Amino acid sequence: MRGILALLAVNLLVVGCGSLTKLSELGRPPTMTPPSDPTLSDSYRPLTMPMPAPEIAVPEANALWRTGSRAFFRDQRAAQVGDIVTVLVNITDAADFKNNTSAGRTGAETMGLPNLFGFEAALPRILSKAVNASQLVSASSANNNAGTAELKRNETVTLRLAGVITQVLPNGNLVVAARQEVRVNSELRQLQVSGVIRSQDIASDNTVQHDRMAEARISYGGRGQLTDVQNPRWGQQALDILLPF
Repeated sequence: MRGILALLAVNLLVVGCGSLTKLSELGRPPTMTPPSDPTLSDSYRPLTMPMPAPEIAVPEANALWRTGSRAFFRDQRAAQVGDIVTVLVNITDAADFKNNTSAGRTGAETMGLPNLFGFEAALPRILSKAVNASQLVSASSANNNAGTAELKRNETVTLRLAGVITQVLPNGNLVVAARQEVRVNSELRQLQVSGVIRSQDIASDNTVQHDRMAEARISYGGRGQLTDVQNPRWGQQALDILLPF
């Protein structure tokens, strides 16, 4: 019994925390992550980017217009840390590549010493009686190389995800982080979008297109029973990494 318990303990240590989490959810659907401040995450890193020189707005007498304003009235679009903005992701990616390569090379070299101040007569005594001074060295080579590569890809991702402004950069650009989790039966889908947007790219309905987002990071995945079946076991993954053949 002690040997069995020791074997189970070693197996748990080797498998790691990922399998412990799965065992804790045995018979239950995956646990959803509670809503939290994105800046408190261990993976959160404040973003630093090149900034233009600051511009000082000079007040003008008898003028209602303020430099940098887009309207006389207060703008209701997201502009401060904590404001919510909706990110629209619409990716349609298609690629078709096909390359054929063929190369060939043939070479031949022959060298001899038919006459060399009479020393060619001494070559059979030094090397071998069968040596021929006119055909001392002969070499040939041939090389052929052929390669074929083909790539076909067709991807479509359409998402509508609300995010929170986590940082306002000195030039007015906004850092946005959006996360969403959807659980259907025993499968948990996780959506994450982050990047930098300009305030003027935010539409009147407080949405922004993903192609207006710099340093965009878009993740669509999940975990659960179906995902586990589609992924190879950790032992197979380790063998695929370690085995050289």
